[in-house]
Amino acid sequence: MSKKAYWIVRVEVTDMDAYKNYVANNGPAFAKYGARFLVRGGAFENPEGGAKSRNVLIEFPDLEKAKACYHSPEYQHAVSFRKGAALADIVIIEAYDGPQPA
Repeated sequence: MSKKAYWIVRVEVTDMDAYKNYVANNGPAFAKYGARFLVRGGAFENPEGGAKSRNVLIEFPDLEKAKACYHSPEYQHAVSFRKGAALADIVIIEAYDGPQPA
């Protein structure tokens, strides 16, 4: 069974009106690759390190789908609307499936 994977995204929106075009266009890619939003810009605390004003955590069925979504023509079309409207850090990462603290 494949491990789930995630996009860990931190965004600083610089032009909200233009950023809305990105949001309006990213749905087809996310639907195609089975994405599920777990966090989407809610309240947060940043006790250490740097932060951006918006945080997003997106779950995918597996690492291959998470990577394929990012590189897909559908998502790259959406990204064209984000350029100039936001600064984003995106990490695509496989879930951990090992021992947990006792």
